[in-house]
Amino acid sequence: MKTLAVVLEEPERLVLSRLDLTPPGDEDVVVDIEWSGISTGTERLLWSGRMPPFPGMGYPLVPGYESVGRIHSVGTRSPGRVGDRVFVPGARCFGDVRGLFGGAAATVVVPGNRVVRIDEQLGEQGVLLALAATARHAIADGPGTQPDLIVGHGVLGRLLARLAVLAGGEPVVWERNPDRAAGAVGYRVVDPANDLRHDYRAIYDVSGDPSLLDTLIARLASGGEIVLAGFYSEALAFNFPPAFMREARLRCAAQWREADLTAVTELAESGRLALDGLITHRQPAADAPAAYRTAFGDPACLKMVLDWRSCNE
Repeated sequence: MKTLAVVLEEPERLVLSRLDLTPPGDEDVVVDIEWSGISTGTERLLWSGRMPPFPGMGYPLVPGYESVGRIHSVGTRSPGRVGDRVFVPGARCFGDVRGLFGGAAATVVVPGNRVVRIDEQLGEQGVLLALAATARHAIADGPGTQPDLIVGHGVLGRLLARLAVLAGGEPVVWERNPDRAAGAVGYRVVDPANDLRHDYRAIYDVSGDPSLLDTLIARLASGGEIVLAGFYSEALAFNFPPAFMREARLRCAAQWREADLTAVTELAESGRLALDGLITHRQPAADAPAAYRTAFGDPACLKMVLDWRSCNE
């Protein structure tokens, strides 16, 4: 078996290649991918070569952890049914080419217990479940304090804000780019230069900017928490006295867990968690190199989705 896949051969060199697929085993499913999302966080770091040491890191690699497709075949000991639409959080099925994270391909072989069946109506919006689960994990893994300040109004920041509103919160979101200020429902988006508050209890940073810690600490209430929910390519540092005076707490939000994905899938399928307005750009998978350039270079692009359906016809 072979598949067409996005391959980062080295930093800033991305191509479409036909790769050999690992033969499926009894516990695997073969999934024909319909759509995959491009991450402007981790995938940008892989593309630029700025990804810090990470398990399995190395080139060439197949990126992507936001994929939706249909099960094509099922192993004798694998859950799932042929024809089910599923969310796929990546794959490692490309032989000598690393799967980091391996979802940007026309067809993947993956253990059946790793995919999650999703409602037909979600369609391409299913690619957003990984970021929704990341947002949910950042909140649920903490002491129960909802974010009252979110730094960054990209897709992850918007999902954090939507989940906070669902829980009864009224968060403020910082965004310097006026073109990204629109789209808020139930919360306010402000330029940090116009925000005079210094009493935030829980600040969730999804900017990935390692230089912001001192600024954020200065905005905390006493005993407040800063949650690092982005991905940072450089060392983080802060001045100790202001943090000491506020008895500030720092928490790193790790990757989502199965319970997070299950929870946000239920919220999305019920309509309580809206996923509209987050996918702004779409390209056929055949135009992947141009799509990645747009995703990483166009500030108006919140989420780029590659359409793989023609590759499996």
